[in-house]
Amino acid sequence: MSTQETVRRQAGSVEESEALRIDEDKAEQIVDALNTDLAASYVLYHQLKKHHWNVEGAEFLELHEYLGDVAEDVELAADLFAERAQAIGGVPLSGGSTFEEHAPVEPEGDDVYDIRTSLANDLEMMGTMIETMRDHIALVRDLGDYTTEEILRDELETLEDHAHHLEHYLEDDTLVLESATH
Repeated sequence: MSTQETVRRQAGSVEESEALRIDEDKAEQIVDALNTDLAASYVLYHQLKKHHWNVEGAEFLELHEYLGDVAEDVELAADLFAERAQAIGGVPLSGGSTFEEHAPVEPEGDDVYDIRTSLANDLEMMGTMIETMRDHIALVRDLGDYTTEEILRDELETLEDHAHHLEHYLEDDTLVLESATH
């Protein structure tokens, strides 16, 4: 470990970006929104990975692969939020407890639940994130940050698509027969 302890930028700080010309007051609001979405994304990511690792049953392979793909998309979104926050002069959040502290969502407990409960928990979390991201899109549009608006819109579209698919997984139609107890 390095013996140097020079702090280059304090967590929670925002500096005005000369290159992007977003004033500090606006940048603070945008970074706060991006950090909220970053935090929520990592909370969702870890919950999705938990479900990806623990899924069992007849649809195991399909759900295992799908949840892995969704987690990958969510992680990519988190990276975009962090990169944008940094680009406009902010310090992206980092660390598990920091993410949970700043996220508008709460992870389910540590126990392993049946897959229907797990997917319903994921869908609930996605719904909250969708509402939050819509609010952030309106905020950044009002602040004139069209690049962040586009990033948020693209990631919202991906998240809505995944939520729509989860909703289908939770429907009651299935090819798997329940055992008859006649």
